[in-house]
Amino acid sequence: VIPEVIGYELVGRLADTVTSTDLVLTITENLRRIGVVGKFVEFFGEGVASLSIADRATIANMCPEYGATIGFFPVDKRTVQYLRQTGRDEQYCGRVESYLKANKLFVDYADSTFRPAYTKVLTLDMSTIVPSVSGPKRPQDRIDLSTLHQDFNNNLTAKPSFKGFGVKSEDVSKLGVVKKGDNVGNLTHGSV
Repeated sequence: VIPEVIGYELVGRLADTVTSTDLVLTITENLRRIGVVGKFVEFFGEGVASLSIADRATIANMCPEYGATIGFFPVDKRTVQYLRQTGRDEQYCGRVESYLKANKLFVDYADSTFRPAYTKVLTLDMSTIVPSVSGPKRPQDRIDLSTLHQDFNNNLTAKPSFKGFGVKSEDVSKLGVVKKGDNVGNLTHGSV
């Protein structure tokens, strides 16, 4: 049985204030929504060229969180550059690149005509990604940092669920006293 392959096209660039973690949380949210269990996810598109190998690794390594069997980025010139930077000799890097090109496994992400046949294609404009966190219980429950305070307050007293904590309204303002040496502090829900 051949698995379905979902093409995930990345266009645009991440803003300077956004990290690959913010990007992968959005990717996880989107892929969980459509369901990719037992499927492969291949990332492509001109936006990939702007991602470092570390960024790509962050996204691929979150594959269990978004539910796919594998998430991968086809090899490009930046991948071969990484091999050089990590001490592989030029002859080895040349052989790798030649082999991949000969077998049509080497990608130029700037080539807009590169669009293999996929079971389904999603597109994400990376310029729309904002700083975010996920949780508190599931990785696909992404929260924009700008709405985190309100989200926390809404879920504090919500019935226990994916996000709700079930704290009684009358307990929300209770203080916990913390002592360390001569220092004394108060903690409430959301202090940390």
